Amino acid sequence: MGYGSYSHEAHEALLRDRASRPVQEVFVQSSCHPMMNPKGVRVRESRDSAEHPNSLGIVFALDVTGSMGAIPRLLATEQLPKFMRVLTDCGVQDPQLLFMAIGDATSDRAPLQVGQFEATANLMDQWLTWSYLEGGGGGTSQESYELGLYFLAEHTEMDCVVKRGHRGYLFMTGDELPYPSLSKHIADGIVGDRLDDDLTVEEILAELQKSFVPFFIIPHEPAHDCERRWRDLLGDNVIRMDRAEDICFVNAGALLIGEKLVSSLDELGATLKQGGMPEKRTGAVLRALRPFAEASGLVASSKVKQLFDGLMGK
Repeated sequence: MGYGSYSHEAHEALLRDRASRPVQEVFVQSSCHPMMNPKGVRVRESRDSAEHPNSLGIVFALDVTGSMGAIPRLLATEQLPKFMRVLTDCGVQDPQLLFMAIGDATSDRAPLQVGQFEATANLMDQWLTWSYLEGGGGGTSQESYELGLYFLAEHTEMDCVVKRGHRGYLFMTGDELPYPSLSKHIADGIVGDRLDDDLTVEEILAELQKSFVPFFIIPHEPAHDCERRWRDLLGDNVIRMDRAEDICFVNAGALLIGEKLVSSLDELGATLKQGGMPEKRTGAVLRALRPFAEASGLVASSKVKQLFDGLMGK
C-alpha cells in the first residue's frame, strides 16, 4: 500500500469541521472494524511507486485504553497534518503512515487493530478514525504492547528496509508496562500465528529493531512506574512528555533527529514552530527530546541551553 499523493490542504479540510465534535462522532466504531482485524493478516506493506520512489514506513501505535483516549482524538481533529507538514517541509519525501490500536489481550474485545500504510490524507484519516476506542485495559498496570510489537516485527514489509536497508519508525504511545512475554496462545488467538513457545518482549524487540527504530512515548506523568522498564528495553528512545498535546511535534522531532535532518536543538525548535508548534510548547517539547537528541549527537545551542536553564530554575 501507500499509493496516491499527499495534500496538506486536503488533510486540513478533513479536520476543519471536527474540532468541536465529541469524540463519539469522530470515532464511530463500536467494535473492531473488520478491515483492522489482524487475525490471518499475512503482511502490511509500505512500497515504493512512481509517485513515491523513496517511501519511508512510519507507524503510530496508539494505546486506546481508558487513560489514553486523548491522543487519537488530537490526531484526528487537530494535529496529524502538522506532523506531515514538518516531515515534508524538511525533506522526508515519501512518508507512509500506518495506524495501530492496542489494548489488553487478557480482557479487551479488540486488543489489537491494524490499518494499512498510506500516503494520502483521506486514507490516513480513514484508518485512524476506523480505530475502535475501546477504553478498556485490564487493571494490572500492563497492556499488550508486546503483541503490537510482535505483529510489526513479523507481519510488515517495507521497501525502505528491503531495497535501501533504511529502517522505518515506530511511535508507540502508552503509560503502562508491557507484559514480560507474548503467550503463544494469544499470538494464535489474536493474530493466527502458531508459535512453538512464548516469546519474551526482549526477543520480540530484537526482531522488530531489524526493521524499525522504535520509540515509546509516555504522554504524561504515568500512574504507574513504567518508564524505568521501558528505558531498560529502549534506552533514550523512551520519551516522556508533559502533555498529550505535544505528541505530533515530539514524534516529528524524534524522526528529524533520527534522519539527521537538523543539526541542533535550536534548529529543531525553529523547524517545529514553522510547522505549527505553539511558541509556548517549545521548551516542553525540546526538553522531552533532549535525552534522545544528546544520545544521537545533536548539540544544544547556547540559546536552547538558556531556555532549559530557565525551565529548570537554574
